[in-house]
Amino acid sequence: MTAVPELAPSLVVTSRLTMNVWTSGPEDGRPVLLIHGNLTTGGFWRYVAERLPDDVRVIAPDMRGFGKTDAEPVTATNGLADMVEDVRSLLEALELTDSRLVAAGWSMGGGVLQQYLLTHPADLGGLVLIAPLSPYGFGGTKGDDGTLCFPDAAASGAGGANPQFVVRLAAGDRSEDDPQTSPRVVMRTFFGAGANAENVDEEFLLGELLTTRTGEDFYPGSTTPSENWPGAAPGTFGILNTMTPDHYDASGIVALETKPPNTWLHGTEDQVVSDRSLFDLATLGEMGAIPGWPGAEVLPPQPMVGQMRAVLADYQAGGGQVNEVALEGIGHGIPLEAPGRVADELMALLERAPGDGLPPVQA
Repeated sequence: MTAVPELAPSLVVTSRLTMNVWTSGPEDGRPVLLIHGNLTTGGFWRYVAERLPDDVRVIAPDMRGFGKTDAEPVTATNGLADMVEDVRSLLEALELTDSRLVAAGWSMGGGVLQQYLLTHPADLGGLVLIAPLSPYGFGGTKGDDGTLCFPDAAASGAGGANPQFVVRLAAGDRSEDDPQTSPRVVMRTFFGAGANAENVDEEFLLGELLTTRTGEDFYPGSTTPSENWPGAAPGTFGILNTMTPDHYDASGIVALETKPPNTWLHGTEDQVVSDRSLFDLATLGEMGAIPGWPGAEVLPPQPMVGQMRAVLADYQAGGGQVNEVALEGIGHGIPLEAPGRVADELMALLERAPGDGLPPVQA
């Protein structure tokens, strides 16, 4: 097996916007679609791409609000639909809508693929969900069935962002001063390469992170005053609001007639998407970091892993094929920390014959 050439960016004009798309491999190669997460870009997939065979065509776009893709506002009220339709328009421009693509989505990108599956199920031939957004969004829900904690979804959305982190992100701050709000340290700590750090280019990755657009239309988004704790509910625009439980719900994938095989890859040391996420306001309230928390009966930490597992179990019970892979000792930055494992799971889906079984999701 020969490694593909280095992932390289180029602009692709679609019917919706001009997207910066990172690609490698031959144009007539087996296509693999890779969707990045929050605060990252398609360039973060470079270490996965270099571990794929040379006959694989990697397509890794920068989503709106990130990288060099057009700065179009992010509408939140339809969940991640803006990004879903951006991806669809990219595949149309590349004439790949009939290709039954194998796709991977990391974190927010996993949420994009779940919503994409709801809207365009026939486009996808297999999915790898990598530390994905819960099917019930990020924050503000409880129980494996995603019960809303407050009617207005307070305790989720843009109000949870650290204002000083946003200021430093907008300023392109590359320093390590005040580690709690340093973009570099936040990346390194929560979604970086972990034990694989010496094999990645942190300066490149930080540069990509710092392309994240900020403000009410982008990151983190707008807020709405709330009578519920902690005093703010999601607004109608912005990245974080696209993932709130009042705007995003992909649990309907269990009822799809077309259910492509699905591999769920997550790390046991993930601090971002977990059953006690350090980015979940409920977890921070329980820890005493934010005063006035209303308690576990009203607003417990969101069981993100439990919710994903429950939905995928129903997906499997309805005829879908699901494989859960828990990576011991690995955090949220799986495409950086374990890129070879991501490549292996993509190849397993690319090479499997129709009708082949996958190991089951854990009960």
